[in-house]
Amino acid sequence: MIPTYEIFIRLFLGALIGGIVGFEREVHGRAAGFRTQLIVCVASVLIMIVSENYYFHIHSLDPTLRIDPARISAGALIGIGFLGAGVIVKSGFAIRGLTTAASIWIVSAIGLAIGGGLYLEGISTAVITIIALMSLRSVEKKIKVQRYKIISISTPLNEDRENIITAAILEHGFHIHSINFEKSRSKGELTYNITVSCRDKNAIKTIFHKLSSMDFINNLVISG
Repeated sequence: MIPTYEIFIRLFLGALIGGIVGFEREVHGRAAGFRTQLIVCVASVLIMIVSENYYFHIHSLDPTLRIDPARISAGALIGIGFLGAGVIVKSGFAIRGLTTAASIWIVSAIGLAIGGGLYLEGISTAVITIIALMSLRSVEKKIKVQRYKIISISTPLNEDRENIITAAILEHGFHIHSINFEKSRSKGELTYNITVSCRDKNAIKTIFHKLSSMDFINNLVISG
């Protein structure tokens, strides 16, 4: 059986590590913050402690029995996956919450490691996780990612200005993926829904001002 003092050490260490990771998420306004990450980590520690004690207890009753202590912890990781899925939100082309979901999952894994007495492995993983969440944020911002947007433009129904519009968009470094058309007789408007992508985030503001200056455009919306 695991000594009582060892159980307290594991639970405290799990709460400390989970709290540190959760604090970083809380500071940045994420859904799963300080309390959530702390509870997940402590719960994972407890699950692993229960698994180990259950194994020792059964083994002391009958040494011939073969019990796998990892089965309970494996089920815990599956359950944590559902919890992580709850913080992932898709809005247009943007998907938010993936990092928070990943942090919940790795916090549970750290908790299982601490609960199993693997202090070096658990603490090392926690350090790597904290560095990834805090220090690599600035590196991630410098990466020029492909940004997808939908440009909705409304023009008078009797004016076909598709060539002028697409030429202006391509001129500013955008790639056009598709163009959809909407016709409204009641409003007398023709609407272009243009799906574009670009790596330069400043180009979005530039194309907005460029298109806004065109007199024949009644309405302009850039979303995604």
